[in-house]
Amino acid sequence: MAKTKVLFASPEVMPFGGTGGLGEVAGSLPREVNRLKGSKVECRVIMPLYGSVKEEFRREMKFLGHKEIPVAWRSQYMGIFELKKDGVVYYFVDNEYYFKRDSLYGFGDDCERFSFFSRAVIESADVTGFEPDIIHANDWQTALSVVFAKAVYPDKKLKTVFTIHNVEYQGRYGTDALSDCIGLDKKDNHYLMKDGDVNLMKGAIECSSKFTTVSPTYAKELTYPVSAFGLDAVIRDNQYKMFGILNGIDTVAYDPTKDSAIKAAYSSEKLQGKKKCKRDLQNSLGLPESDAPLITMITRLVAPKGVDIVAAMLDDLLYNNDVQFVMLGTGDAKYEDYFRQLQGRHPDQVRSLIEFNTATAHRIYAGGDMFIMPSRSEACGLAHPFTNGTEVKATDSHSMTSTEPSLPLQWEERLTSTVTGTSGALW
Repeated sequence: MAKTKVLFASPEVMPFGGTGGLGEVAGSLPREVNRLKGSKVECRVIMPLYGSVKEEFRREMKFLGHKEIPVAWRSQYMGIFELKKDGVVYYFVDNEYYFKRDSLYGFGDDCERFSFFSRAVIESADVTGFEPDIIHANDWQTALSVVFAKAVYPDKKLKTVFTIHNVEYQGRYGTDALSDCIGLDKKDNHYLMKDGDVNLMKGAIECSSKFTTVSPTYAKELTYPVSAFGLDAVIRDNQYKMFGILNGIDTVAYDPTKDSAIKAAYSSEKLQGKKKCKRDLQNSLGLPESDAPLITMITRLVAPKGVDIVAAMLDDLLYNNDVQFVMLGTGDAKYEDYFRQLQGRHPDQVRSLIEFNTATAHRIYAGGDMFIMPSRSEACGLAHPFTNGTEVKATDSHSMTSTEPSLPLQWEERLTSTVTGTSGALW
């Protein structure tokens, strides 16, 4: 029996490029799905070929070909590179005008960039020869691939799954984007319209075969106005095809008994190695060797992550206590500036690492005594399952309770529910 062919579309995939939890999931879930014994799914992954993709990966890529694809009224070059790694075939969409930039998101033409990518998700089959049965799109950046599948490419008879990782980021634009960036037939524009604006996530919810969120609790919360940032009515109307599937982590890559990125092995039962990890982290960052509590934080520096909650208390904490603080993350400029200035005010206590670096993240998880995880609207926090042996301090965001009681989560639980669904098959 032929396997179901799934094309997993994500704007970020680790280790090739990422800013947070979506990249971690996209880098691990397809690999583990393909590894499942008796799996009836062949999952391949497609992402943009960002300028930040490392040369070590580029050397292993194979150029498959190119074509021109429509982006509203214009045509743009689409090149496709292929990389096979850890049992997964990865496709990289090449267009230097759109993707050879200093960061992944945050540009004035993001709607046009990811309209192009969403077209490429479907049009890539002409180059790769891989005709998916299902497209699994993730977050607003790939939402248009779901809309295009229904409105522009109905003859392909594609099924689609759309996953909401964070509902606050919906891909909202003015109506001029309809003609300038998206290019649907006018009769189909209604899929994207919400409160007088274009809303890409709304379109994906309405057009998808099924849609998911990253925890059962978050799925319930999104039906209420307080949590859905204006999409609660749309979500309730489509709740019949909605599933909440709990996120998991890669328990191989983040196993502290075998992690090559950290100074010494340890486990939650045998914590002796954590002291060596702490000393290594202090020495590598130029912090004084001290037995004072080392508090750590790894997050995107944006308002929904509750960064302002931490910022309001850190100076008092550092002035009045013998503690150290290490932060890793990027995000809004005002928060990046705050943490740079915090290090300037407390040079012997604070290190603010304004970057996203996976190896450094492993060392911070291993070296800290406490891990703080603030949040105002956390969909399903992934950071605290990584902190085996480190005390976690989390603010009361209800969806955090989905993962807090049972750490670390096992991928098998996530995978089984993803493939079979909780009330019917997703893939």
